[in-house]
Amino acid sequence: MSTTPFEALACPLDGDLLERHDGAWRCPVGHSFDIARQGYVHLLPVQNKRSRDPGDSKAMVAARRRFLEAGHYRPIAEAVSRAVLEGAPVGGTLHCLDAGCGEGFYLRELAEAAAEREAATSTKKARGEAPVLSLLGVDISKWAVLAAAKRQKAATWVVGTNAHLPVQAESLDRVLCLFGFPVYAEFARVLKPGGELLMVEAGPDHLRELREIIYPSLKPPREGDAAAPEGFMQQSCETLRYAIELEGAEPIADLLAMTPHLHRAGAEGREKAAALTSLSLTVDVRLTRLARDGVPDRISPSM
Repeated sequence: MSTTPFEALACPLDGDLLERHDGAWRCPVGHSFDIARQGYVHLLPVQNKRSRDPGDSKAMVAARRRFLEAGHYRPIAEAVSRAVLEGAPVGGTLHCLDAGCGEGFYLRELAEAAAEREAATSTKKARGEAPVLSLLGVDISKWAVLAAAKRQKAATWVVGTNAHLPVQAESLDRVLCLFGFPVYAEFARVLKPGGELLMVEAGPDHLRELREIIYPSLKPPREGDAAAPEGFMQQSCETLRYAIELEGAEPIADLLAMTPHLHRAGAEGREKAAALTSLSLTVDVRLTRLARDGVPDRISPSM
């Protein structure tokens, strides 16, 4: 399965289709957005920023990269990749967005899983009929998108926000929201009818051992929403649960830095975490698949 950049981008100022010309994305009325030398494009207007440098800092992105590349969340990435590729029809193009892509780990894993799946097919004919994987990563952190663009060229990387995705309506077959902030109305807008939203959310025991150290007490787990959000139908929900072992202060510090707990914990809790040299942890996440309401479209033919 070959991988290609996603091209159905929308101008963040007027919503018109962007086209790529000579190192920039431009819309028909002349709005132009330069492509950085690393390969990403900034499509986050000033009026949609809540701070001068929103999202994860450069240090937080580096911490996440080290932790993820150590393989601690690879079982999650494998489950997500299986869900994305399941049911992909023969031929055509499968368009996939990671909304809140961070430094690109999950899209890189998806591309590798797709390539392995194609290589494992028994005939040349079947390999030739594998769909093309068109990838888009959007994150509000320029540092995250910069890191992603450096590692994977066969994708489109955009600084943007889930609240106003710079994407054409009904142009995606899959949207990923992994430990992120879902904006269901936007996800429904950009998905084709029958396209799928795949969400990974923390379960009640996720990183419980760390939370018990850094907080005086733990809040009771939230009740899950039984009903699918407006515009979607629930397809499936599965729980992934396994144990990991962190050895050394650095991976523990990296984990804390890549989670909201870094800012939620008090000074005493952060000091306790900094004193740890090993930690056994439970990974407990929920993978939910939601289908956009409507009659499923066929995967679009390759351009």
